[in-house]
Amino acid sequence: MPLPINDVLPEILTTLAARTAAVLVAPPGAGKTTGVPLALLEAPWLAGKQIVVLEPRRLAARAAAARMAFLLGERIGETVGYRIRLDSKVGPRTRVEVVTEGILTRRLQEDPALEGVGAVLFDEFHERSLAADTALALTLASRALLREELRVLVMSATLDGDAVSRLLDGAPVIRSEGRAYPVVTAHRPAAKGARIEGAVAQVVREVLAGDSGSVLVFLPGAGEIRRVEGLLASGLPRDVSVYPLHGALPPAQQDAAIAPAAAGHRKVVLATSIAETSLTIEGIRIVVDSGLMRIPRFSPRTGMTRLETVRVSRASADQRRGRAGRLEPGSCYRCWSAAEEAGLVPWTRPEILDADLAPLALELAAAGFAEPGELRWLDAPPAAAFAQGRELLTLLGALAPGGWLTAHGRAMAALGTHPRLAHLLLRAREHGPASARRAAALAALLEERDILRGDGGPPPADVTLRLDLLERNGDAPAIGAATVDRNGLRRVRDLAAEWCRRLDVPARGDAGDADDAGLLLALAYPDRVAQRRDAPGRFVLRNGRGATLPLADPLAQAPWLVAAQADDSGREGRILLGAALDPLEVIARASEQVTTTDEIRWDDASHSVTARRRTTLGALVFADKALAAPDAMLVRAALFEGIRRTGLDSLPWRGPPRILRQRLAFANCLDASWPDVSEATLLGTLDVWLAPHVSGIRKLDDLARVDLGGALLTQLSWEQRRQLDDIAPERIEVPSGSRIAVDYADPTSPVLAVRLQELFGLTTTPMIGSGRVPLVLHLLSPAGRPMQVTRDLASFWATGYFEVRKDLRGRYPKHHWPENPLEAPAVRGIKRRR
Repeated sequence: MPLPINDVLPEILTTLAARTAAVLVAPPGAGKTTGVPLALLEAPWLAGKQIVVLEPRRLAARAAAARMAFLLGERIGETVGYRIRLDSKVGPRTRVEVVTEGILTRRLQEDPALEGVGAVLFDEFHERSLAADTALALTLASRALLREELRVLVMSATLDGDAVSRLLDGAPVIRSEGRAYPVVTAHRPAAKGARIEGAVAQVVREVLAGDSGSVLVFLPGAGEIRRVEGLLASGLPRDVSVYPLHGALPPAQQDAAIAPAAAGHRKVVLATSIAETSLTIEGIRIVVDSGLMRIPRFSPRTGMTRLETVRVSRASADQRRGRAGRLEPGSCYRCWSAAEEAGLVPWTRPEILDADLAPLALELAAAGFAEPGELRWLDAPPAAAFAQGRELLTLLGALAPGGWLTAHGRAMAALGTHPRLAHLLLRAREHGPASARRAAALAALLEERDILRGDGGPPPADVTLRLDLLERNGDAPAIGAATVDRNGLRRVRDLAAEWCRRLDVPARGDAGDADDAGLLLALAYPDRVAQRRDAPGRFVLRNGRGATLPLADPLAQAPWLVAAQADDSGREGRILLGAALDPLEVIARASEQVTTTDEIRWDDASHSVTARRRTTLGALVFADKALAAPDAMLVRAALFEGIRRTGLDSLPWRGPPRILRQRLAFANCLDASWPDVSEATLLGTLDVWLAPHVSGIRKLDDLARVDLGGALLTQLSWEQRRQLDDIAPERIEVPSGSRIAVDYADPTSPVLAVRLQELFGLTTTPMIGSGRVPLVLHLLSPAGRPMQVTRDLASFWATGYFEVRKDLRGRYPKHHWPENPLEAPAVRGIKRRR
């Protein structure tokens, strides 16, 4: 049967003959993945060069290569071959290579000109994986700098073709109508509060009972697939078989899932998003869509990634729906309501906006680009996440301070895995074959899905339990309530052996001491070394972030550990995988990152200066001891910081020091050449006026023995000291002979509070400030109560006194209240009336 893509193949050939780039938008089932590369093989401009077809998934890459080889009547590895991670089938005559994204990036790093390649095809580009965006950016750079004639064709079923066209300098957009059979869509929303697995299994049973086709079910992850598989384990029609399909399965099981059902039989394929594109499963005419997908979210703030289950986009939902109409009319059952469908976002968010960008930073550095701004992107990498990635690479020794790749970084990039694991493998190899084998096992465990499954809860976090399983011969037993994924166990063993081969160490032999697992993990995750806090199960990471373990987990009691995997979904991260750690080993191995500092600081709780010697790694404290003889200048600086934080009133301003400060404030109001003793100025100049008087003092209470008055007087010149009593006298003698203290609390209006009887005979207001400032007189009764306030004593005697006299004679009849106070003698006590 002719493929729908055949209708636009002439336009594709004509466009690429005249232009070096094009965009192809063709719906699912049009045949673009297999039809376009074969049609381009004989193009004159290709001149015998290779075509590289980029597929985002390993399963799709193998399937596409197999289909093209079948159409040519050949075996894989002849004209058509593939290269995926840990597997390749190519030969000397291979002209079409289907590769996964990391393979193309590595090839561009090693051969930026892509010698021998005439065209690069980016299939299913709408998935917008980080690796695809990176490969396209590097390919465009290669074409701009070295290979102007290199053809680039970006293909997708659901894509904003115009945006890609602009990125490719206005490349033509070719659209194929395709061949879509009608698909009837029905909504089967799950009951409120029900688990999605039960709702999906119920819909599958319903459609199997009422329809004769095979069913493709979309679920967010392998865990949901296993649970739905368990729910469908019994009670299905005898002609129905259930197959899981996800990226962690061995190739043989993946091939069985996409193969046509046997004659007279139907199949139910339980798949993740892996089946959205590039795959045609024979016999599928019914789709049941959970409406969910699982994506990683990276937090630059914490440096951790969490898996988040989210609603699919409208584009993904349409892709899934289209699986039911690729070969014949079909049906799609969506496990959400029509109202919820209106809230779906149009497109799946590009991975580059939410991913850990340490791998990207390493890839770009290996290709010779220090900054992402040197390349062209459909969506530029976020600056914060990219900076976080570079910080990690610098910590791992992959980048020099200038941002360029070190020799160690180049070796890391060549391994083609996450920089953390590459660093672990290379550094472990430096310590011998046994350490390298242990590191290979750890890297394999960390790259693949966890081989332990919890029964109703998370499996134990200790990675050494998994290492023990890998080293056993034969089947591995269950560990407590956790069961072992035997397929996963075999896959991890194979990957560990491959890493040994890549490291050039024997795969068999002594695998090292299990106790070194934590130290090895710390090589890969130096930022996730963790110290237990105030209780078991509660830890603080090197970056200061909190992390927890269930109390029942044996690792919860560890004083130190390293968290290889953590879910950062809550206020504190949840440790999923880790190992206990000897902190002394960390100090020995990471001595250049461990710092020993004398910490002399003000402690608000004790109101004192604390002096301690601390050995730290980020927020982690290895040792903390009191300093017997701390630096006196640092102690004084910390003490002054405490005074500033608690305020100037924390100093002992009682009695004479307080009065002296008030007198100086008055003098400063008259003449700015006198010292400014305001709170702001004194706090800002503690180093000048107070420093000589606080030697040996660490506590706020001990400041009571400091002579603050003497400290203030040191700010005066000899001339000012001589003048102080004249300008701001502490006491004034009144006619009674009493020396009354002047109150300078308000430096703009000094007060003399004196009994009225002691001023008899005084005709004018007493003056201070060298005779320039009249005092504010608070005239008191014999009981010391204010009777009158005045600045003009003469006016008071002339007018106000007589009104006051009437009141005073009534209240204090034993006292003499003369009619003429200017002629009466002043008295201190009682002078009886005559």
